[in-house]
Amino acid sequence: MAVNLPRGFRAGAVRAGIKPSGKPDLALLASGLPASWAYAATQNRAAAPSIHRGRALYAQGGPLRAVVVNAGNANCATGERGFRDDLLMAELAARRLGVPVEEVLTASTGVIGVPLPVEKIEASLPQIALTPTVEAFAEAILTTDLVVKVAEREVAGARIVGVAKGSGMIHPNMATMLAFLVTDAKVPQEALRASWRGVVDRTFNQVTVDGDTSTNDLALLMANGAYGEVPLGPFFEAVEEVGRELARKIARDGEGATKLMTVRVQGAATEEEARRAARAVAASALWKSALYGNDPNWGRILAALGNSGARFDPLKVEIRLQGIPLYRGGALPFDRERASQAMRAEEVEVFADLGEGPYSAEAFGCDLTEGYVRINALYTT
Repeated sequence: MAVNLPRGFRAGAVRAGIKPSGKPDLALLASGLPASWAYAATQNRAAAPSIHRGRALYAQGGPLRAVVVNAGNANCATGERGFRDDLLMAELAARRLGVPVEEVLTASTGVIGVPLPVEKIEASLPQIALTPTVEAFAEAILTTDLVVKVAEREVAGARIVGVAKGSGMIHPNMATMLAFLVTDAKVPQEALRASWRGVVDRTFNQVTVDGDTSTNDLALLMANGAYGEVPLGPFFEAVEEVGRELARKIARDGEGATKLMTVRVQGAATEEEARRAARAVAASALWKSALYGNDPNWGRILAALGNSGARFDPLKVEIRLQGIPLYRGGALPFDRERASQAMRAEEVEVFADLGEGPYSAEAFGCDLTEGYVRINALYTT
């Protein structure tokens, strides 16, 4: 079923010939009104020109009207040419829309170290037909993803629609993900920016597939005000729900994955320690391999918790898998075959209580399979 964008937003895509597959690979998302916006991007020091430009625009504090996305080429580690090509992509989109270039954000994803084929972008951007639905945009931004990722919520009549891509090179701060949330609610830019960082930390920065952080990822929230004002508390709750749903979809679509892993940690001394503990379990290659093999090897969970930096006394820790108690200050007797069968579900939940304080968090990951190795062994060949 088609998902309509909020009032005032349009999106579209085209086959520009950037992806070797010939699939849609150049996408445009635009607002008919200047939008307030909030932005978070990778912490990787080898960040692409699109990230450097995005940070500069963000610091200027002006409104945003559009984002243009190329999928198939990261335009990263391409020298000074990469910065010129990124700016040219923004200029071409600004010309297509008739808006100032400083109100156009760029995003790129794909292979690192290959010059951006700007001649293909220049030829194809004018062909993009903008529509009120999100599907064409959502498909065009994919790389190794198997499915599109869209989520939506409504708050007091205003709508929030989010779309994301991400499957591999996924790890907190951030990952090979592009996430775009748009709303027709009227929200002051200061409020948007004050809350967005926390939303990202609790959602997109709690996803891990393989422990590698990308050079190009970003998460964007645009509010064009076409509907009007809404209660900010419920609004940001809905924004976080959209972010969480997209984060879970990214983890479930992890390269080669057969199941989604949700890790819930409670009893931490601080919120940051709760997040770190949950991420450590979701990121553990040993535990992810056990998850794939349906092996309830809880020792790997405890070891990951102990390596997370979160404070706890192992004698106070409790671990459950699919609701089955495995450890409480020591090994518990459990039916190993029953636990293994429970792990064959499409979603597996790991629960840990650290017994140290009132804080909790969750993280999202997936199992580690031969499929992941095959995909990444042949990625550029």
